[in-house]
Formats: sequence, structure tokens, C-alpha cells
Amino acid sequence: MEQIPEDWKRGVVIVAHPDDIEYGAAAAVARWTGQGKDIRYVLATSGEAGIADLPPAECGPLREEEERRSAAVVGVSEVEFLGHHDGRLQEGLELRRDLAAAIRRHRPEFVLTMNHRETWGPGFLNSADHRALGQSVLDAVSDAANEWIFPELTEPRWAGVRWVAVNVMIGATHAVDVSATVDTAVTSLAEHSRYLQALSDVPVLDQARAQIEMATGPRDGFAADRAVGFELYQF
Repeated sequence: MEQIPEDWKRGVVIVAHPDDIEYGAAAAVARWTGQGKDIRYVLATSGEAGIADLPPAECGPLREEEERRSAAVVGVSEVEFLGHHDGRLQEGLELRRDLAAAIRRHRPEFVLTMNHRETWGPGFLNSADHRALGQSVLDAVSDAANEWIFPELTEPRWAGVRWVAVNVMIGATHAVDVSATVDTAVTSLAEHSRYLQALSDVPVLDQARAQIEMATGPRDGFAADRAVGFELYQF
């Protein structure tokens, strides 16, 4: 398993919901901001349908604020929400256009997104939002570089993305050593306190640590005590 390239300066993490980044990928983000890299977050939705018995009008702003706090823990200050409906993301031209516009605005060399496969592993279905978002990100990178696909966009085209890294638990081809940033990642996930409280009676910090330990285990063929795995696409 190879090391993720790190000879880049600006990266954008694009996901569907608040908390998606924090279930493992934030450990890599903390490593990269520690190297002085400029990382921004773009979220397609505000996660407003994510907490049972909490109406979307209340849930969305709460989860946006939790995400901003989580981002700050790992050194990310710019967090953008695109306003798509939680639970109803659709792979297609509208989502691709909005993602291409975001890529043009932020002008990254490196893009990180989440698993877009049908499952997390055998018997564990991935959500419809994750599937739609991840595939649309891959397509939007090419769209951002082509001035003719979405001519209505006002942002100048951007062909500077060199890699897209898809955070996966199974099937990773590349990895990042996060041995030094596991505790930071736990703190970052724990900032989603209201969301985690709705999932379980287990204390928030204990939930966060268990999730990060599961997501950052050793990787076969990669020399690190703790690592995050990715499937890497080159552009």
C-alpha cells in the first residue's frame, strides 16, 4: 500500500453531511494542516434530516455549528454548505454543477471525498446520499476544468486538481499515517455532541474514541501504527 501524495498545498474535502469527515478522514486533515496545508470543507447538505424528533429547521443550523467546531479542532476555518436536501441528494447535473462551482471557487490541487460504493463492506449498505455525492465529486472535478459543460458558471474554470482521494475502509490503495493525530480526530468527532447523543446512550467521548479507533487501525503493507485508507484517482 502506497503513501498518499503530499506534495500539494491546497485541498478541499467534499462530503454529504456534517460528521462525514469526522469518522476517520479528519485524522488525515489534522496531519495535513499541521504541515501547513490549506484545507477547506464543502458539504452538500446541512444534515437537517439526521436527528430523530428534531425538526429540520432546528437540526440544520445546529449541525452546521457542530461541523464548524469540528473543523476548527483540526485546523480548518473555511466551511461551506451548499444547501442541498439531506437524504435526497441525486447524482446528476444539478449536483455536479454546484460541486464544479465549489471546486472552481476553492481551486484545490487535492480533493478528498467519501466512499461512493454501494456498500461499506459485505452486508453493510452505504447511504444513497453518500453514493450520489461521491460519484458526483469525481465527475465534477472534470466539469470544473471544462468551460463548456456548465457555461452558466461565473467562476473561472479550474484544471488544477491532481488527485481525488476517496476515504474507504475496504479496497484502499493508499494510506496516510495518522498515528500522531488520533486524539485530535477523537476531539473533532466529539464536537458532534447532539448528533452522537441521539445515536446512543454511550458517552459522547467514548463513542468518538471507539469510532476513530475502528477507522484508523493498522493497514496491511503500510508501516504505521494508525492509518486512514483511500482509493486514489489521478487527474
